[in-house]
Amino acid sequence: MIRIGVEQLALSPPAGFRGRRLALLCNQASTDRSFRHSRDLVMQLFPGQLTCLFSPQHGFFSEKQDNMIESDHTRDPATGLPVFSLYAEQRRPDPALFESFDILLVDLVDVGTRVYTFAWTMVYCLQVAAETGRKVVVLDRPNPLGGNSLEGNLLKDEWSSFVGLYGLPMRHGLTLGELALLCNRELKIGADLEVIRMEGWHRRMFFPETGFPWVFPSPNMPSPTTALVYPGQVIWEGTNVSEGRGTTLPFELVGAPFIRHGEVRDFLARTGLPGCVMRPLVFEPTSGKWAGRPCRGFQIHVTDRTIFRPYRTGLALLQALLTLYPEEFAYKDPPYEYEFERLPLDLILGDRQVRLALEEGTDILELERSWRQELAGFEDLRRSVLLYA
Repeated sequence: MIRIGVEQLALSPPAGFRGRRLALLCNQASTDRSFRHSRDLVMQLFPGQLTCLFSPQHGFFSEKQDNMIESDHTRDPATGLPVFSLYAEQRRPDPALFESFDILLVDLVDVGTRVYTFAWTMVYCLQVAAETGRKVVVLDRPNPLGGNSLEGNLLKDEWSSFVGLYGLPMRHGLTLGELALLCNRELKIGADLEVIRMEGWHRRMFFPETGFPWVFPSPNMPSPTTALVYPGQVIWEGTNVSEGRGTTLPFELVGAPFIRHGEVRDFLARTGLPGCVMRPLVFEPTSGKWAGRPCRGFQIHVTDRTIFRPYRTGLALLQALLTLYPEEFAYKDPPYEYEFERLPLDLILGDRQVRLALEEGTDILELERSWRQELAGFEDLRRSVLLYA
């Protein structure tokens, strides 16, 4: 059995917290295995010390559906504490908000993919904490994709945005605590940072192996299976192809009215896509892209998560659609996550050259080979922050 960071905090409350004003970056998914929320545990452990809450993208209750749908500052109905939204007019916290506490606790469910914005909200908080002399304590949680496999190209500096502030691969294999340590050092933030480690988590564990309950961190991340396919399926956010929003299987489904199953499957036969079956189907989103229109596409069934390559699978399908349907397929225009000029897909991929290579017909496996050296360099870099065997 594993114990996550907030459970370790409850088991052994740090003496240094006594008498200090506390804040908590969290959302409704920030619970222990008994579904007790972190803010309740913190208030029980340190009575009268919790002064405010902060919430990431999608709001405190994970109720906001899509990107650039902002949350207002509000009050927590259960405690009356102020909840400051870090996905509002600003994504980087106003330093004045940090005057009300001494220590910021971070307890967020991350999904192990570079473009998921919770990690970058944490990095912004580290920057402001360094400026204001506040301490940050990350209550660590499992990476649902495990901690061993890396996949994809590294983000290039010129494509930095709120869906990637540092040169990670798409699937980075780090816990949120490890990612905080890496960014605090490599981005030269220099915040006073501590990570409260988990007990019993091993890098080989995918989320089902943890025995921990899944609580959805965002409205379109309803299950660990969603998280597993997300590193590849998120690329559809930069296109006119539906990523399954508006259905009961977001990111597990992909499709559009112009797709022909047989043509796509024939195209994909040249690329090895291990660990999954792409089952043809038709679905009809109730909202978002192609709402009310039948979309021909696929459901991605993961048959072996240890060999499944979500980013390879997504890129192969992307290349199939842009090659087979040049008149119907389209890239999404800006804005995307508050970037108003650069192409959303380039921001998601982290390097425009990846998109250009796909357009030129470069074989996916050849692309992967071209990333081996930089991935090996990242593997060497990340070893210095790994907290778990």
